[in-house]
Amino acid sequence: MLSVETLKKKIKNNESSSVYLIWGTEIYLAEEAIQTITGLLSPDEKDFNLSVHNLDEISVQEIIEDAETMPFLGDRRVVVIKNANFLTAAKDKSKIEHDFKVFEKYIQNPAEFTTLVIVVPHEKLDERKKIVKLVKAQSEMIQVSELSNDTAEKWLHKEASNLEVSIDGEAVQLLLSRLGTRMAVLAKEMEKMALFVGVNGVITKETVDTLVARTLEDDVFALVDHVVHKRTEQALRSFYDLMKQNQEPIQIHALITRQFRMINGVKELQKKGYGEKQIASSLKLHPYAVKLAAKHANRFQEVFLRECLNEFAETDYKLKTGQMDKTLLLELEIVKLSQGS
Repeated sequence: MLSVETLKKKIKNNESSSVYLIWGTEIYLAEEAIQTITGLLSPDEKDFNLSVHNLDEISVQEIIEDAETMPFLGDRRVVVIKNANFLTAAKDKSKIEHDFKVFEKYIQNPAEFTTLVIVVPHEKLDERKKIVKLVKAQSEMIQVSELSNDTAEKWLHKEASNLEVSIDGEAVQLLLSRLGTRMAVLAKEMEKMALFVGVNGVITKETVDTLVARTLEDDVFALVDHVVHKRTEQALRSFYDLMKQNQEPIQIHALITRQFRMINGVKELQKKGYGEKQIASSLKLHPYAVKLAAKHANRFQEVFLRECLNEFAETDYKLKTGQMDKTLLLELEIVKLSQGS
């Protein structure tokens, strides 16, 4: 199985295969792999000898016919098949009639002048299918799964270097906690921040906070931070700001509850001697979120946290049954939390 980086090296050394299978949910990496393979053609050759097909819109037998067509004004053709969902357990919802026997026959004896690229935008292939085993046996495989946090951190530092800037550790953590590890989204934000700080500039936590859009969860975290530090007035102001944005009180309350459950979970695992990485893995959280929750956990007694969670359940019931004005209910809860913390 090839990584995208290994694929680039092979293509650079003019080492290519007749069939490539690219599968996984990280679209950015999939597109990078496709662009690398299509780089086998010069810009002029691409006009005549590059075909990109969507299997939801065209039959597989028509694609194979294209793959068997001699190249025009060049020595090679590259044919890309997108959405090859027949290699997964997903049901085919299109009305296109496919003759996969034609595909199987081609895979076993591909045209020497064509590079066929099969793209499957799913995390898993259906290994039970005979056709999957056949494709895997006859192709170079490239899996493009979503990055882990550690891999994403390394990628961000590398991307910063490519953009002629640097990014500090706290900025990386905040960026990943805010956006996750989706590379296409991260790449756009990195480009924007690199333009902002300029060549040889440093992307800091403040840069991320200024330029990367905050989520509702970020705003609720800020509210909880005010509560934890007994800043009642600021906590209420944060709440009123959210209400001005037409956020639903039930959703705000659900996120406050989630934050306190996180704090409680972190505190319990700390008591058992777990480190931050172990806690992040156990609670399925980003390490940066665990780091911040750990700071909050130190300011609460376990008994108080359990009482909070019980009261949250009661407030949730009142919110959903309309026993009291929603805004007033949350105002009272925020005041009680800040004074009790």
